[in-house]
Amino acid sequence: MPHLIIEYTANLKEETDIPGLLKKVNDSLLSHSAIIPIGGLRTRAIELNDYRIADGTEDDAFVHATLKLGGGRTEEDKKVLCDDLFATIKEHFADLYDKRYLALSLELHEFTNPTYKQNNIHVRYKK
Repeated sequence: MPHLIIEYTANLKEETDIPGLLKKVNDSLLSHSAIIPIGGLRTRAIELNDYRIADGTEDDAFVHATLKLGGGRTEEDKKVLCDDLFATIKEHFADLYDKRYLALSLELHEFTNPTYKQNNIHVRYKK
């Protein structure tokens, strides 16, 4: 049940291609098919209209990605996965990063408690 949630400040909406970013990060995760089940992946972006960055004196921006994973992956697998994912995010924003104040971050959250889910999408990929 990998979920990727990307929060981004509204002042970036006109300066970058968010749907393109979603495709890139989704493809990055799916390139790790041994540890990311295609039918369980959900990738989404949330535009933030209410935010304050640093002291609020500049038109700063940020993008924060949270990758949520169920347990069972090795530390090495998680590191490779996150390294590739963050490289994809940095590459997407490279030009913009050189032009404006921008903070990029990625956090990994691994579920330690049971999760409750029902998903028949997996069936489509087992054919």
